[in-house]
Amino acid sequence: MVDFVNTPLADIIELKNIRQTYDEGKTHVIDKFNFLIEDKPMQGQFVILLGASGCGKSTILRYICGLQKPTSGEVLVNGKPLTDDVRISMVFQKYSSLPWMTVLDNVALGLTYKGVAKKERYEKAMEMIELVGLTGHEKKYAKYPALSGGQLQRVAIARSLIANPNILLMDEPFGALDVNTRLKMQDMLASIWRKFNPTIIFVTHDISEAVYLGDDIYIMKANPGQIVKHVHVDLPLDRNRELKRNPKFIDMIYKIEDMMVEMEIEKKK
Repeated sequence: MVDFVNTPLADIIELKNIRQTYDEGKTHVIDKFNFLIEDKPMQGQFVILLGASGCGKSTILRYICGLQKPTSGEVLVNGKPLTDDVRISMVFQKYSSLPWMTVLDNVALGLTYKGVAKKERYEKAMEMIELVGLTGHEKKYAKYPALSGGQLQRVAIARSLIANPNILLMDEPFGALDVNTRLKMQDMLASIWRKFNPTIIFVTHDISEAVYLGDDIYIMKANPGQIVKHVHVDLPLDRNRELKRNPKFIDMIYKIEDMMVEMEIEKKK
């Protein structure tokens, strides 16, 4: 398991001694799980959770945003226990926009719940819509085929950012997109990271995507779910597609692939 060391930097997210059991405690899905993300001032960070299906990656995000509570253990956000008053948005693989509402109203939804005046929330929503490249689509209903899959995910990202620009959780958000759209979305997300310096926690099965976007990659194993490897991505923070031709980028992909293959071999022994 990876040992996390708490430094003088402020804690953003910490999961302590998390356990998740089912069948009246007979099945341990996650056990002795610890995870720490500290603040990186004026930089933010892009944290990747990587691992086989069923290892608990999505469950970890659900703990952090409050959609699920562990059987035992602590979930801390900014050093305090997570409460119903703390709102952390998550972008899912499945499209989560409300199809009976326009793009503008979907993006402004978080501000609506906060009681922000209509004029102000629409102005801020339009700023986010422009940021994610949806200008001209704000009056369309947020559903297919009025919007493509990539556009619907842009709506979800804009809605999450306007609700909480400091922390963004993403659960395989590009998994259902075609290759070209996925590449465009990766570049858009990288530009958002540079602009807002948020803490992004991103779940993916794609090693190349993990290396391209990630600042730190944490590899999980299953039965029970635990973090067993940490890889710091020692590449320039300003990412572009030319980076994918860099030998260091390619070597890191193979390094992580080898780690995951070795983990699978060890599991079968």
